[in-house]
Amino acid sequence: MAGNGLEKLNIQWFPGHMTKAGRMIKENMGMVDAAAEILDARIPMASRNPDIDSLAAGKPRLVILNRVDLADPKVTARWREYFRREGLPVLETDCKSGKGVNGFANAVRALLKELIEQRAARGQATRALRVMILGIPNVGKSTFINRVAGKKAAAVSDRPGVTRGRQWITVDRGLELLDTPGILWPKFDSQEVGELLAVTGAVKDDVLDRETLAANLLVRLRELYPDSLRQRYKLEPEAGMAGWELLEAAAKKRGFLAGRGEYDTERMSAVLLDEFRGGKLGRITLELPPEAET
Repeated sequence: MAGNGLEKLNIQWFPGHMTKAGRMIKENMGMVDAAAEILDARIPMASRNPDIDSLAAGKPRLVILNRVDLADPKVTARWREYFRREGLPVLETDCKSGKGVNGFANAVRALLKELIEQRAARGQATRALRVMILGIPNVGKSTFINRVAGKKAAAVSDRPGVTRGRQWITVDRGLELLDTPGILWPKFDSQEVGELLAVTGAVKDDVLDRETLAANLLVRLRELYPDSLRQRYKLEPEAGMAGWELLEAAAKKRGFLAGRGEYDTERMSAVLLDEFRGGKLGRITLELPPEAET
């Protein structure tokens, strides 16, 4: 969406333990039969770490599109087909409500059908299947594990980096999960990736210019979901308006005054980001699968 009025947003994040985490994951990958990768359905590509392809090389993989309750269902269907074409089966979940989570065990067994048959032939039918759960911070990984296990199995927090060490979680008879041994951080290989992660809350707001982030979100929403802006903020998103103009217009519509005839764009930014993350603007997906991009 370059050239569409997006402002430059400086996102700097240098997690020193990224290399260590990758090494730990690779070392532990030999202990599991498959890997399950949890993504945010609103930003499936930005919420992937490209290193997973090499870290999980040779292992059957399952993609879990989480937060489908917040994502555009039509676009989610397109992402599902995209991943399936890539040879990756997809499970759609909403970990907060638990929707779709009950399908995890069956999805794993379908993924590992050949291995299960091989073990049965060798008299190892009772041997547990082991799956490593992967995902960048704040995609709902720990909440997913807790839902699947039916108990508080993993520490849950909206603070990136709360999961520590290695822990095995029993799901049911014959299925065990390995929570990621170390945090797999996202890679900011472009402004867009960093920005999308920031919009969804995967990067702490206090390290960002929230007004620029909100202004750029309004530009994206004008391109993808203009009706959401009309319905939520009574805002007519004209094509020629810059992001900061849209932000000011939204603050005006909300009556957010900062004094001396100026509008409180800082407050409007906080409201916009909060309402987007809470689904109050509707079900929105900010990335389209590669074959749909023009």
